[in-house]
Amino acid sequence: MESTPKDAKDEKDEVEKTAESDKKADKAGEKNDKSDKKAAKKAAKSTKKAAPKAKKPLPKFVVPLVCAIVALAVGLGIGYFAFGGAASSGSGAVSGKTTVSKSDLDATMATYTYKGKTYKVTVRDVINSTSSLSAQKQSDGTYKIPSTDGVLSYARSQIIEQAAKEKGLTVSSKEMKSYAESTLGSSDYATIASNYGMSESTVKALVKQSALMQKLRNKVVKTKSVSAPTAPTAPSDGNTQTASADYAKYIINLAGDEWDASKGTWTGKGGTYETALKSYTITSTSATYEAAQAAYYVAYQEYSTNQTKITTEWTNYVNKLLCNAKVNMVSLVA
Repeated sequence: MESTPKDAKDEKDEVEKTAESDKKADKAGEKNDKSDKKAAKKAAKSTKKAAPKAKKPLPKFVVPLVCAIVALAVGLGIGYFAFGGAASSGSGAVSGKTTVSKSDLDATMATYTYKGKTYKVTVRDVINSTSSLSAQKQSDGTYKIPSTDGVLSYARSQIIEQAAKEKGLTVSSKEMKSYAESTLGSSDYATIASNYGMSESTVKALVKQSALMQKLRNKVVKTKSVSAPTAPTAPSDGNTQTASADYAKYIINLAGDEWDASKGTWTGKGGTYETALKSYTITSTSATYEAAQAAYYVAYQEYSTNQTKITTEWTNYVNKLLCNAKVNMVSLVA
């Protein structure tokens, strides 16, 4: 998995530390320190809001598997279920209990109705959707009853998966492999299963289901996704006033049609970048790192806004599916 772009504010802090160290050894450090503060003030005033703080790359398998691949459906669309009475047909083996024996793993602990058809949810179904029986088996040979949240998560995922199939969407082994590598950093299902105490078959099923959900999201969401911007490279001398043709190119590439290449200046139409960077001196061949930072702030805000739109569209779609579903629970277990 790749990390998000390094926060420009984070880079400013590093520059300030460097400037403070230089100050003790050479008075020239004072100039850099003042420049950093001035740069931060200008960037904040121009963009008003800094990009979210970047996270360091996480080692493979640190993020829980289910959160990593099922959040596509559950995390972005909690959904509105209608709740009915207690589930029937075999629910007596589960009702009033917090644990069950191996013989009761296939007992019905909930049902959900979608498009006029009712589906059973067993203890085994919910456990296998996030873990494995062997991992959840207690020392006395029993198994904890899955939580209500686990049941709802299972039902949500099943309904969304069904919606994807109804649209004729499928996922090939090659697509599963690509999805697993881009999301989890590996397509070695056996190793992933071992790291999470899950069966290999469960991991494959989850990857396939989540890849299918992603296909569905890409199909129903109309807002076009954009890539997260990459922060400009800080100057080696730590001076934010360092100017170069590379910084100018960086800014112009982000600004797009807001920059008039024939005139070597802004178009004068008051676009987002032009407005945010109007206090900086920028030419086709020269711009400071400070100005590039300000441009990065603007780009990240636009990216963040775009992601919010995508999330909202997907959530609304999922909720429309789920508001037509009805869930009957045996009990509400935490």
